[in-house]
Amino acid sequence: MGLPPVDRSTLWPYEDGEPGEFYYQRYAHPTGAAAEKALGELDGGEALLFSSGTGAATSVVLALLDPGDTIAVAEGCYFGTPTMFGVFERWGLKYVEFDQTGPPPEGVQLVWLEAPSNPFLTMPDLEAAAAHRAPVLVDSTAATPIHLRPLEHGADLVLHSATKYLGGHSDVLLGAVVCRERETAERLRTFRYRTGIVAAPDPAWLLLRGLKTLEARVLRQTETAQELAARLGQHPRVETVRYPGFGGLLSFDVAGDPRKVETATRVIVNATSLGGVESTMESRHRWEGDRVPVSLLRLSVGLEDVEELWADLDQALQN
Repeated sequence: MGLPPVDRSTLWPYEDGEPGEFYYQRYAHPTGAAAEKALGELDGGEALLFSSGTGAATSVVLALLDPGDTIAVAEGCYFGTPTMFGVFERWGLKYVEFDQTGPPPEGVQLVWLEAPSNPFLTMPDLEAAAAHRAPVLVDSTAATPIHLRPLEHGADLVLHSATKYLGGHSDVLLGAVVCRERETAERLRTFRYRTGIVAAPDPAWLLLRGLKTLEARVLRQTETAQELAARLGQHPRVETVRYPGFGGLLSFDVAGDPRKVETATRVIVNATSLGGVESTMESRHRWEGDRVPVSLLRLSVGLEDVEELWADLDQALQN
């Protein structure tokens, strides 16, 4: 069955003088509703789309927390997450970082995990987090529902930067939150239309397209990443390899100048972001500073042939 057409309408006529299911795009639209239904079925909850992954994260914080609340966030997670939390400190929001391989600290109002963390690729102790009294959010961008459905492990919320694997083609900016409880979804939905942090029809349609091939892409990327991680672990110019055993994301530390390595690849694109069909690699120190080792390179594996990718990495490591 093909994809539905994109409905770009910003308004729909009332039905017998009353608003119907769709009446103004900021509240809801047919293409977004179809994409939310498809993602919700994959993750096992009620999905809502937002204009970006950061927009989704912002909405969770502002819709569900109060001034004075504290978030326990996984150390080594995507650096933009605690950076965003820092923006809200002037409004009384606080956050503490913790080792997500163990239990979260007490006295917090939200536990924010990442599965796996980016770029350190640690996995959270989901059982310990679920036992905590605070709600648990899992950023499952890198795992995708193909490898992990956090709601089945006690999480209350799942966050996706759908720009990455869910969209899958490096051509859509989109975020999503999947909720266990309908009441939580309604709070987020109300916040979304009141603030306008909404997803337009075109990116929602591109998400529908990406979900059609998600499993095939992610399984292929996992198979290739597993092989590359094993070979990198044996390479004399590689000091450390970080890989959780699944997914298309890994990082490794190189001996020597990482800039020479990242700029020497011919197949792998020296660019930021991850989760697309083309492999990308970059130094994360340029963005995150001393939070990560100078020698760390993050590799997002695409759909290229594994031998082609390995030949490219091997020749780049000789620089």
